[in-house]
Amino acid sequence: LKTGSSTALPACDRNRSAGALAMATVDYSVLSVGQGLQAESDGLFYSAQVVMVSESKNRAKAPVKVHFVGYGPEYDEWVGASRLKSKALKAQVAAKGGKGGKKGKTERPRVFSLPDQIARFERAKKEDNKRYLDITTVYDGSVFKGKRVLIVGASKGLGFEMAKELKTQDAEVIATCRSSSPELESSAKQVIKDIDVTSYDSMKKMAEAIKDPLDYVIFNAGYFPDIKDSLDSVQAEEALNQFDIQACGPIRCIGALKAADKLKGAKVVIISTQAGSTRWRFTQNKGEGGNYGHHMSRAACNIGAVLMSEELKALEVPVVTLHPGFNRTTMTAKFAHIWDAEGAVEPAEGAKRVLYECGKITMKTSGQFINCEDGLQIPF
Repeated sequence: LKTGSSTALPACDRNRSAGALAMATVDYSVLSVGQGLQAESDGLFYSAQVVMVSESKNRAKAPVKVHFVGYGPEYDEWVGASRLKSKALKAQVAAKGGKGGKKGKTERPRVFSLPDQIARFERAKKEDNKRYLDITTVYDGSVFKGKRVLIVGASKGLGFEMAKELKTQDAEVIATCRSSSPELESSAKQVIKDIDVTSYDSMKKMAEAIKDPLDYVIFNAGYFPDIKDSLDSVQAEEALNQFDIQACGPIRCIGALKAADKLKGAKVVIISTQAGSTRWRFTQNKGEGGNYGHHMSRAACNIGAVLMSEELKALEVPVVTLHPGFNRTTMTAKFAHIWDAEGAVEPAEGAKRVLYECGKITMKTSGQFINCEDGLQIPF
C-alpha cells in the first residue's frame, strides 16, 4: 500500500476492467460515509472505509475517497468503481442485468495482515476469528509425530514452549541453548549446550552434533535490549549486537547445516518479527521512529531469509519467515502496558501459532513473511 498521490500506484493499470461493475453506469449515492468496503492499491484489495463521496465533475472518474483500515490518513485515496468492491455497487449491476445478471464473484481472500496491531486485534474480535483468537480450534500438532525438529534458541520463552509442545506430539526435539535446565532436558531428546549463534565455529559444532537428517529447522534466537535507541541516544554497539544475532545468526546456522549435509528434506523457519517490515514502519513507528538496531536487524534478517529461499530452491528446501505474534515474554516485557490492548498471548499459545504455520510450509510458500496471528502475509 502506497501513499495516495497521483503517482502512488504505478504498478496498477488504471484503465483495466473490473468486470460488469466497471462497465455499468454507477450510482455512487448508495455509498455512505463510514461504510465498509474493499479498495484496491498496488494490485491488491484491502479493507477500507468511505471517507467522502464527491459529486464534482472533476472527480467523476474517482469520486470516492477511501481510508485503508489500519493505515494512516496519508494513505487515503480517491478511487473509482474499478478499484472498489462493495455489495451495494454489485447490487446495482445485478439489477441492471450486468454480466448476464449472474451473481458477482465473492470478495477475494485477504493476502496481507494489518499493520495496526490494535486494529488487527479488534477486527479479529469483530469477525470472531477463531483462528486468531483461539489457535487450538485449528491447530493439529499430530503432523509433527516422529519428526525431527531442531530449535535454535530453546532455553526459555517461545523456544522452550515449542519444545514442550512438540514433545507432547511425539516429535524428536533437538534443542540448542547457551545453558540448559532440567525442564529443557526433559522436553528434548537431545540438548546441545554452549551454542552461540554469533560464532560460525559454534554453529559447526551444533551441526556436527546432529547425527540424523532433520525435518524442521526453527531458528528462534533473538535479542531486544531494553534501551532507548533514537537519534538522541544512538546505540551503535547494541545495534551491531542485534545484527550479529538476528541478521547474521540465521545465515551462520543454515550455512553450517548445509555444509554438514543436514538440510536435505528439511523445512527452514526463521522467527523474525513484524518490526522487520519496512512498509509497516510508517504505521507502527509513525511520528517517532526509534528502535533502530532492532528494526533494522529484523529487516536484514528478513532479506537474508528471502535470499536463502532462493539459494536453497534447487535443493527443494523451503525457507519461511514467521512473525510469531505478540507474546507475553521477557523480550516484550517493556511493552507490558499494551499487552491487553494489542492481544498479546502467553508463550504456550504463541508456540502453537508458530507450529501451526510450520506445519503448512511448502515450496510454494517459500520466501514468504507470515504473521502467525492470522496466517496472512506481512509486506517486506
